[in-house]
Amino acid sequence: MTGAGSPEGLRAAIAGWGLAVPEGKLTNADLEARGIGTSDQWIMDRTGIRERRMCAPEETTAGLAIAAGNAAIKSAGITPGDLSMVIVATCTPEQPIPHTAAFVGGELDMTCASFDLNTACSGFVYGLVMTGALLNSGPFDKALLIGAETFSRVLNPDDRATSVIFGDGAGAVVVTRDADVDSGLLASDLGCEGALTDLVGIRAGGSRQPSTQESVAQRETTLHMQGRAIFEFAVRTLVQSIDATLARASVNLDDVDWFVPHQANLRIIEAAGDKLGLDPEKVVLNIDRLGNTAAASIPIGLAEAAEDGRLRRGDLVLLSSVGAGMTWGSALIRW
Repeated sequence: MTGAGSPEGLRAAIAGWGLAVPEGKLTNADLEARGIGTSDQWIMDRTGIRERRMCAPEETTAGLAIAAGNAAIKSAGITPGDLSMVIVATCTPEQPIPHTAAFVGGELDMTCASFDLNTACSGFVYGLVMTGALLNSGPFDKALLIGAETFSRVLNPDDRATSVIFGDGAGAVVVTRDADVDSGLLASDLGCEGALTDLVGIRAGGSRQPSTQESVAQRETTLHMQGRAIFEFAVRTLVQSIDATLARASVNLDDVDWFVPHQANLRIIEAAGDKLGLDPEKVVLNIDRLGNTAAASIPIGLAEAAEDGRLRRGDLVLLSSVGAGMTWGSALIRW
C-alpha cells in the first residue's frame, strides 16, 4: 500500500463519544413496496441490511452532527469552550458554503478552528489521523471529530443499487493529546486510487458539471455506484491496508480486541474477514439496523460498543474503511 503511517510517538486518544440517528426508519418491506425489483430476501442476501434510518424533512447533516457532538462532549466531561478544533467528515454537507462544522460551532457557541473533510466513507479515519497530527503539531489540545451523513437527500429512490444500502446518522468523538504512550492512535494507512473516481459518486452539482434542469432530470445529482467493481476493490484494499497498519504497529491480528469497519456491506466485511482470518466475534456491526452511514458508521460503531461495555480501556481497536475516490483508511488505536 502507498498510504503513510502515523508519525513516531503520535498519541491521539479518544476521551468521549456520542451518536445521533433519526427516528425515521426505512425497512426492506418499505423498499419492496416501491416496486423497484427488490425484496427483503434480495437485500439481506446481498447487503445484510434489514432497515436504515432516514431523516425527516426538518433534519439535516448539521443537526445530526450537533447532537452527536454534544453527546461526545458530555461523555468526555468537558464543555464546548474546552475544545480547540471541530472537524466534520461528510460527503453530504449542510450546504455547499459554508462548511458544516461552522454550523456545529455556531450552535455550540464555539469560536475555535473548524473545517470539513470529504473522503467519503473513509472520512472518519482520515479525520482521526489528521486530528492527531494537528494536536501534536499546533496550539490544539482537544478536538471534536464528527462523521455525519444524510444520504437520503442524494439518493435516487428508484435506483435499486443505492437506495437499499445507504442511511442517515452521525457519530462523534472527542480527541485529546494523551501523555500515556500506550494509548491512542498507534498506526495508520491512508491512500487513494484516483483512477477509479467513476466507481461511485455524484456527477453533477460541481464545477465539472453544474446542476442544470437537464442534469437534475437525468438524476445526475443523485448517487451512482458500480457495485461489483466496488466489492472487488473494497475487499482487496481492506485486507492490504489492514496488513500495512498492523505491520507498522508491530501487532498481530490475533492481538486485536475489536474490529470496527466502515459498514459498507456485510458481504464485504465478511469476505475481508475471511481473507484475514479474523474472528467474527470481534467485529462490531450495525449495518443490519442502520445501513451504510458512510463517514458516520465507524464513530457510531465505536460509540455503541463503548456504551454497551464491549470496549474497555487498554483494548486494541482496528478501524478500516474504503470510500469514493477511491480512498481507503485504516487505523489501530488503543482504547
